[in-house]
Amino acid sequence: THDLAFGKMAEKKKALGYLIKLGIGWMIGMLLAVIVLSALFESHIYVVSSLFMGFIAGAIPLIIMEEKEGFRQFGKGVVFLILGIVLVAWLNGQVGTSSMDLSHFSLGLSVKLFFIGMIAISAMFLPGISGSTLLLIFGAYIPVISAVRAVLSLELSYVPNLVFFGLGIIAGACTVVKIIKIALEKFRPQTLYLILGMMIGSFYAIIQGPTTLEEPQAPLAFSSFNWIACIAGLALVLGMQYVKEKGFGTKKEA
Repeated sequence: THDLAFGKMAEKKKALGYLIKLGIGWMIGMLLAVIVLSALFESHIYVVSSLFMGFIAGAIPLIIMEEKEGFRQFGKGVVFLILGIVLVAWLNGQVGTSSMDLSHFSLGLSVKLFFIGMIAISAMFLPGISGSTLLLIFGAYIPVISAVRAVLSLELSYVPNLVFFGLGIIAGACTVVKIIKIALEKFRPQTLYLILGMMIGSFYAIIQGPTTLEEPQAPLAFSSFNWIACIAGLALVLGMQYVKEKGFGTKKEA
């Protein structure tokens, strides 16, 4: 993405071809996720929320292990760790407990979705944090997934807001990547601790996730927490990392 936005013409063409292939794969995965997850949100929101808890719990130790040098500089990062946690809590306070109704277009909501898209796409260039996590932080994950499913069912009233969300993703891919690149190069410990703080804070965002349904439910509580789903999410993340480290499916050198 950096080459597409700032590289020479040859680099732009190569990057564009790669991103098209990546985009096709992402769209297929997204559509499959929408079909499966949106149905689960409606009937098993607490199971899904517990699963996401496991995903984050598994991702936190992985990013710490992969970025050991940066995390050793605790003195430089502790303030940013706290800032990341506070930022997520503040954003959830701004979102409140009401669901985003993407079936009704409004300028304010469309602008909000544009900037959410810009920020969410930045997860592609950040270690450890996912776009889904950032959407959860903004209270937009369930509304966006549900809106995409509605469009697939030819409910076109959702299209205008989703267009602004998509434009935000494109704008973020062309601009935010440069900022992230500079931050990781010049302020790596601070950036890593900010990311870690947001990941820790995202537990609160997941707890509040059920309140963003079209028919809001009570926040995730100890009584509604599903330990099996959480352990499954944790095992899946750690298992994928194990496969990656062992190079499963790749040819070994002779």
